[in-house]
Amino acid sequence: MKGTYKGIKVTRGLHETVWWYDTCRYREANGGLFTADQELAEDDIGYVTASRTRQNSDGGRSGLECPEERDYFPYWVPTLQSESWDDTSQRTPWIDAAWLGNEEKCDWIKENSFNNNAKYRCVLSTSDDARKYGRSITETDCVAEGGNWVKFNSFLEVLTDITSQEDCESAAASDGSSNSIVWDKLRSDDSDGSEVCFVQAPVLTCQQAPWTRVNHLGNTYNYDQSSKYPNASRFEFELPHFPSGEAKRCVLRIRYNISTTDYDGWNTYSDSNNNTDIIENDPDIDLFGDGSGVEIALNTAQVGRTFQDRSHMFQILPRTDEMAGKTIYNLNVRGKRGNIVQTFPATEYDFIPDKLTVTVDDLVHVQWTGSNTHTNNNEGNAGEGTDGTDRHNMVQMNELSESYPFTISEADFWDSVESLTDPSASSVDIAIGLASSGYYCATSGTDSCPADESLEGRDEKMDNKMNNAPASYFGHVLKFTKTASMNYVCTRNNSFSNRSQKGSLWVTESTMAQVRKREENKMSKAQ
Repeated sequence: MKGTYKGIKVTRGLHETVWWYDTCRYREANGGLFTADQELAEDDIGYVTASRTRQNSDGGRSGLECPEERDYFPYWVPTLQSESWDDTSQRTPWIDAAWLGNEEKCDWIKENSFNNNAKYRCVLSTSDDARKYGRSITETDCVAEGGNWVKFNSFLEVLTDITSQEDCESAAASDGSSNSIVWDKLRSDDSDGSEVCFVQAPVLTCQQAPWTRVNHLGNTYNYDQSSKYPNASRFEFELPHFPSGEAKRCVLRIRYNISTTDYDGWNTYSDSNNNTDIIENDPDIDLFGDGSGVEIALNTAQVGRTFQDRSHMFQILPRTDEMAGKTIYNLNVRGKRGNIVQTFPATEYDFIPDKLTVTVDDLVHVQWTGSNTHTNNNEGNAGEGTDGTDRHNMVQMNELSESYPFTISEADFWDSVESLTDPSASSVDIAIGLASSGYYCATSGTDSCPADESLEGRDEKMDNKMNNAPASYFGHVLKFTKTASMNYVCTRNNSFSNRSQKGSLWVTESTMAQVRKREENKMSKAQ
């Protein structure tokens, strides 16, 4: 534990807790897993623990994640980050958003996701100041260890203002989202009468992964042909709904696995370990039949390998009354500073989604984040403006094949929008804010825009490379008053022949209006 605490740095975020890593460090490894010819050494407590896997046989630590939980999904242990639920932080377990892979496995994946299926952990009956997590991963071994085999429920949040089963069931009936609202104990060893009303996340999305060619981290083929345009690999998902209406701090992690078909990875277990007929490290192949041949570069620690990316912390904010029941699309920026070589395997700056169609009933939140101190070690400074900085804006333009934007007075798209996050902003104010990344909050002072931060009141004008503008911008949640369309560009980063940061937004009739028009067309054809 001492070494674990020493590795914590104030400059790095922690997405798991010390408690979680310590449970991993004590929990025995799953002995049924196929580890090929990799030897997993015992830990200093005398047995192989979940901190060691086939691809992490030396027990190396990355942050406070559990290597076994990282490498295998769905995991067989609840991913709660503390001994019990804490009303202060309301820290949840990891919530499963999606699994992209072979659709034939979807039923099994959903049945074993922690979102809606309880998991068990061995809890020791010890004094309050002693370790309460056991080494066992089966009920039989847990009982032999002197522990209790305890069931844990996953939760998105606990509705603390609901204190009766009747009120909880009423909340569930009126929720209207894809969540489940449940009246139950969070853990089975809680005392009678400790039931709470908690929200479980929806069943995770499970679908086929997009296809790309081998050794290529670029555009992919959309298996459902939903778009005729090639796109970098992406998954668009619906953010969770929190019935409490409270703001939530969240983090997103993406794990991706690459596995060989030299053996059946779904049905090969520990009884095949060290069997060279199945697979071995760097095998020699008698290619010519005379005892000579070739060596295959094959590392058995990597034939079922998991990689990972994580986001920074982000917030999900409560909706205003005017946003209730509406679909809100998040239009923001991806990528990082640098040219195509410097940003690989990520991408250069781009809007995401860069082609978006919505109806007049929908809302769009335009926002972005950036930094003034990126960590590219001066190797990724290709681009415009001050080295090491991100800047973005959104300005209407004519055709995507062109380079020049419209001026604010020429841009007509903004006549069709209102801001739900700043109702006092005029259409011109919205255009000015998005064009300056909030350096100018409006034309002149308003209820929400100090006069000295407005276009007319700023003493210092915005730098033509936006160097004095904010790197991040909360933007506006836009409501549409009529159908419209717009092509737009980021003037800071768009650089002909180097990088394109442009996008298109189409606002169509409401869904009901579209249905009504189709019915009218059918009637006119019938006549």
